[in-house]
Amino acid sequence: MYAPRVAILGLHLEANAFAPPTIREDFDRQCWEEGETISVLARQISHLPSELPGFYARMDATGDWVPVPIVIAGAPPGGPIAQDVFLDFLDRVRVGLAAALPLDGVYIPSHGASSAMGDEDSDGTLVALVRRIVGPAVQIVVSHDLHCNVSERLVEACDALVVYRTNPHVDQRERAAESADLLREMFAGQRMTRAFIRLPLTPPTVTLLTAEGPYADLIAMGQTYVGGTVANVSVAGGFVFGDLPKCGLTITVTTRDDPALAQRVAREISRRAWDERGRHTRSLLSVDQAVATARKAAEGKSAPVILADSADNPGGGGRGNTAYLLRALHEAAVPGVVFGVFVDPALAADAHAAGEGASLRAVFNRVESEFSQRMECGATVLKLTDGTAIGRRGTSAGKRFNLGPAALLRLDGSGMLVVVGSLRRQLAEPMMLEMHGIDIGSASCVVVKSRGHFRAGFDEFFPPEQVFEVDAPGLTSPILANFAWKRLPRPVFPLDPDAAWWEPNHV
Repeated sequence: MYAPRVAILGLHLEANAFAPPTIREDFDRQCWEEGETISVLARQISHLPSELPGFYARMDATGDWVPVPIVIAGAPPGGPIAQDVFLDFLDRVRVGLAAALPLDGVYIPSHGASSAMGDEDSDGTLVALVRRIVGPAVQIVVSHDLHCNVSERLVEACDALVVYRTNPHVDQRERAAESADLLREMFAGQRMTRAFIRLPLTPPTVTLLTAEGPYADLIAMGQTYVGGTVANVSVAGGFVFGDLPKCGLTITVTTRDDPALAQRVAREISRRAWDERGRHTRSLLSVDQAVATARKAAEGKSAPVILADSADNPGGGGRGNTAYLLRALHEAAVPGVVFGVFVDPALAADAHAAGEGASLRAVFNRVESEFSQRMECGATVLKLTDGTAIGRRGTSAGKRFNLGPAALLRLDGSGMLVVVGSLRRQLAEPMMLEMHGIDIGSASCVVVKSRGHFRAGFDEFFPPEQVFEVDAPGLTSPILANFAWKRLPRPVFPLDPDAAWWEPNHV
């Protein structure tokens, strides 16, 4: 039996237009792998994006195939990619693909919300480049995070787009397996057709959860169509902080050779999304209210709580070092508080130099920047680690993570426990605290530098009714009016309440 040759390549970055540029070092610290090393790592626990082991496992289980890995690059969410780094990535794709021909298929697991300093549609550029090299007969399947910003050019260049259906993201492997199945179908002769609609709707990220709420309802509606002729329905919430013309909630429907059906399904889902746009709102606590909520839990007047510092989420381009909540809780001396992960390489280095058990003057943000003011207090170094471990729950389950050199500090006066890390990582995985000796179950309040992925990691301790999001300044604030938008198409809801949308006659 003939074994299809499948090239594998991808770019993982969620680009926040308001954050500093993403440079090659950011990729080197998280993931930049090329060639056969990718196949080796994809079949073991590694730092590769979770789609890779899911895709390899499914392809291995469904028949013979020849993987042709090219390059997988991934960096933590940050600013647009430095243009020279992006062009170097494209050159490696171009050379690798040309050398790999002939091919039967290409799998492109990318985040989908990247941009470069000189290219607003880097993901579309990548897929269009692949199409030019491999030609029209080779099947291309793309998988994306649901926070992707999708362009018409990308949809036109691929045969199918598969988007996550869970937020927090715990279905990457399943979507990769689905991508493999679609490729197998197309290798057997199935033709796929697509329809695509973008709405002038940029929901705040905190309203894009999939357990319940308006976005969850759209995801569920889309899945009622899947089966038979409808191969996939992908409702992408988008990533508004990209500040791009292609921002906005999108619906992509893939059918088995039925373009009219694809168009009808896309219109029906889009109609509901627009009609229910007003549901994309959420109340947040002020910093003062957050302190009061933490104190109530500490005094046993409520169940333990988790406070999400959503505006400083490293998972969306935040720097992980705003001190608004840290200072307020410390000055209020609220007992039983655990805080993490505060990203401060200099402070982590000071702790490692001092050693476990030592006292030091903890200087948070000794070099100040927008939103990240200096804070000083006495502290004791309780635990030091190299910051590496394997996640056990949620988005990081079974995946190696790295905080860089890290330390657990106990702040004098308040007794607050603070995990300080060196690399920008959101606190979405309980092991990031537990590896420092913290008993999460004994804390009355845990503060997470995260927007929503923590929910899948910490739900064993904090059910939804004990989770509170806080309105503090930062690069990922859910309050969209806080930003000076430059490229976002206007009018757009909810920034512009009078934004309008007309249903297309065709897509």
